[in-house]
Amino acid sequence: MAAIQTVPQHLQRCNFDPILPRHGVVTLFGYGTSICVERGHLTIEDGIGKQRRYARFPRVGHGLKRLVVIGSDGLVSLTALRWLADQGAAFVMLDRDGKVLLTTGPVRPSDARLRRSQALAESTGAALQLTRELIAQKLSGQEKVARDKLKRLDIASCISSFRSQVDADKGTSTIRQCESLGAKAYWSAWRMVPVAFPRNDLRRIPSHWQVFGTRESPLTNSPRLAVNPANAILNYLYAILETEARLAAAALGLDPGLGVLHLDSRTRDSLACDLMEPVCPMVDAFLLDWLSKGPLKREWFFEERDGNCRLMGPFAQLIAETALNWRREVAPYAERAAHIFWASAKSKSAHLSPATRLTQSYRRMAKGKEPLPSGVKASESLRLCKLCGTHIMGRHKFCSECAPTNSKEALIVAARKGRIAAQTPQVLARLGEKQRSHRLAERDWNPAGQPDWLDDKAYTQKIHPHLADVTISTIALTLGVSLPYASDIRAGRRRPHPRHWLSLARLVGALPHS
Repeated sequence: MAAIQTVPQHLQRCNFDPILPRHGVVTLFGYGTSICVERGHLTIEDGIGKQRRYARFPRVGHGLKRLVVIGSDGLVSLTALRWLADQGAAFVMLDRDGKVLLTTGPVRPSDARLRRSQALAESTGAALQLTRELIAQKLSGQEKVARDKLKRLDIASCISSFRSQVDADKGTSTIRQCESLGAKAYWSAWRMVPVAFPRNDLRRIPSHWQVFGTRESPLTNSPRLAVNPANAILNYLYAILETEARLAAAALGLDPGLGVLHLDSRTRDSLACDLMEPVCPMVDAFLLDWLSKGPLKREWFFEERDGNCRLMGPFAQLIAETALNWRREVAPYAERAAHIFWASAKSKSAHLSPATRLTQSYRRMAKGKEPLPSGVKASESLRLCKLCGTHIMGRHKFCSECAPTNSKEALIVAARKGRIAAQTPQVLARLGEKQRSHRLAERDWNPAGQPDWLDDKAYTQKIHPHLADVTISTIALTLGVSLPYASDIRAGRRRPHPRHWLSLARLVGALPHS
């Protein structure tokens, strides 16, 4: 009896798709995620079913800055965490709903005096100073987005008034109130921001997915558990920003949980949330640019039974690749917070101040270099066909298969608009006036004034053949006729009135030499 062929329990890794860092970030998702070290190399694996991915990174030349894991199905070894710490790379773990579960980064030496001054910030006045600076920057950023991106000058003016109140010598409670009122006005300008999808996907998406809507989810009365793609993307971007704020605070020796603006909570790191505030408008502008560049695909999202909108793994991977952008933007604010806390410390050293590990400002100043420029890089969003959602290259808006269909539809729409525009009273009045002027010119024209040589034969043989070298607009301008009529004259579909023959003869140089 022949032996029964056994079913392989593990697929051959040679058939796995490779994982390559993009912008220094690797994102893992799916099931059976594995992160470990083999023979000095970091090996990572993820995927769903037979669609598996695998990568093996050496200690030199790997280009890895962030390792982001979405979900909690899999394993990570302590050796892998040590490998990442030795390489200066951070490990981030996010839940599938975008909640930050874990962040680890390189361990840095810290000063207990700095953390003590952070804990006493309320009594020393450092908390009020930092709160005022962070919220003033946030409101300034929201004002810029409302004015430049959303084109809402009224909202921008309203936010500017709240920012001026923050700049005044106000208490923390007043600053919180100004921030709340500014946010209410700011998000009201987002309600009708359109969210485009390919035309073929429109039948498969709810109507509330096609606009940004409100930041409050009907499921939680808060931004959590978004019910449309735009808010789900924004929540994920904020989660990535929160991880970078946590890592920045920890790298400077600060306690991410001791905030100055956000109240203490066991479910969040308040200082990380504080440091996020001035960078949030940059995230918002990033999202607006992304939405304006092209449509989103239905397959990037899924809707749960309660209406909660979630991001699929491949699209969440694109979002996670923006992590280093937010690290660069949050770094100056984290260092500013450390300096404010240090300045309020009673036992601070006279000649030492917190290190600028994130921006390397001291080192750049010592070398006479300019500070690192700010500004978020433009998103590399996928260009999709507006009709079917297929990935396209270049500046095209439609794929090769949908372009003819769109061109035909565009011509039909343009023709319909043209027919409607041609029947307006103003157009009909101008047309009637033009027709009357032509009839008067024909009536007043005297054939006796026509040269003897200029007859039908001369027009057919000497004038019309040379009109092919003259532009339609020149013919129309010379005769005072419309462009379609001039086109018919040049093509031979129409023969102009004999009163025009002499003008055409001069135009093509067909006059006889005297």
